Amino acid sequence: MKVLYFAWLRAKTGIGEEEIDPPAEVADVAGLIEWLKARGPGHQEAFKDLGVVRCAINQDYVPLSHPVKRGDEVAFFPPVTGG
Repeated sequence: MKVLYFAWLRAKTGIGEEEIDPPAEVADVAGLIEWLKARGPGHQEAFKDLGVVRCAINQDYVPLSHPVKRGDEVAFFPPVTGG
């Protein structure tokens, strides 16, 4: 699974992207975030307030309840505004 981090999420995690292999019990975006938070203080800080984190799987916006699977591209980013 490829995970991408954008904007301040990249700054807090210290990485722009990573290849991961989460355990089988990680079934949805929320579970993935909890697993990622255990990877260290940067991830904990990045996902501290999920109200300001958006997610896309395979370039489609999804809610935290959306399932994740091997081979997915998961992107995390702050809310996007137009203007």
